[in-house]
Amino acid sequence: MTGNHKNTSITRRRALAVTGGTVAAGGLAVVGYQSAFADTTTDTAATTGTTGTASASSTTGACMTLMSSVTEGPYYLDGALVRKDITEGKSGVPLTLRLTVVDTTDGCTPVPGAAVEIWHCDAWGYYSGYTTANPGGSAPAESEDGSTADDNTYLRGYQIANANGVVKFETIFPGWYTPRTCHIHLKVHTGGEKEDGTYEGGKVNYTGQLFFADDIAQEVFTLEPYAKHSGTYTKLDDDMVYEGGGAAGGLLTLKPVKKADPSKGYKGSLTLGVDPDAENTGAGGGGGGTPPGGAPTGTPPSDAPTASASASSTSTSSTSSSSS
Repeated sequence: MTGNHKNTSITRRRALAVTGGTVAAGGLAVVGYQSAFADTTTDTAATTGTTGTASASSTTGACMTLMSSVTEGPYYLDGALVRKDITEGKSGVPLTLRLTVVDTTDGCTPVPGAAVEIWHCDAWGYYSGYTTANPGGSAPAESEDGSTADDNTYLRGYQIANANGVVKFETIFPGWYTPRTCHIHLKVHTGGEKEDGTYEGGKVNYTGQLFFADDIAQEVFTLEPYAKHSGTYTKLDDDMVYEGGGAAGGLLTLKPVKKADPSKGYKGSLTLGVDPDAENTGAGGGGGGTPPGGAPTGTPPSDAPTASASASSTSTSSTSSSSS
């Protein structure tokens, strides 16, 4: 890793989180903030953003740092839709996410056709497909948010990289759940193709997570609807997956849409370098909470909270419930 978010010894829990993957199993490099969200691969000078300094250039071959993959977590579902807007009417602070995929084995050239898949929780900490899993603290039931979102698909989706390796998502700022900090899960796929509205075939090159600066996340969580979820928020220093390194550790650079008004939303960006020949199983270190009983897959960390109710991934909004 280059750079350190903190100077503390690695705990046993964090050591398990950061040593589960290897570069050979799907290494990722973080290259830098794409200035002004331009779809380009031109040189970018070191840019200091809200979350720190991003450096290197996608044309110089300076794919600075290889990261180990981390677990996909217990909330992954197959069959996410290929689409730019994944909100489905879920309320929250708008987030425009732009990610650029480059090839670390070929001078950081763009990887057109790469599929980036993301998934994350809603403003109260609930995931589609697992709407009765208790997010910890005190939160309304997922079904009380008033949205018409499909309980099996909201806040999940793929985008296919353009000629410059760029994908863009329109979503909301994620909430939080015990024992995790605010984050977005992602996978980078190559070799497949869009079929029947989703992405089929190919292989996964990288499984990882994107993170948010504590000061920004905590300010967002004072706003509605996030404020209805109360409890102890896990900061970056205490998270079982994020191990530091700023952008090299998956920390997004965030730019407010309107200064001094976080409710107007943010733009988040990061450049991801992958080895298109690598294959990753999604079984790296770290964890992500406990899904309800009967849910499809996933191995939660040992200190995660237990689910408050038992439900399958076919739960509907009319039957979803959760205790606090």
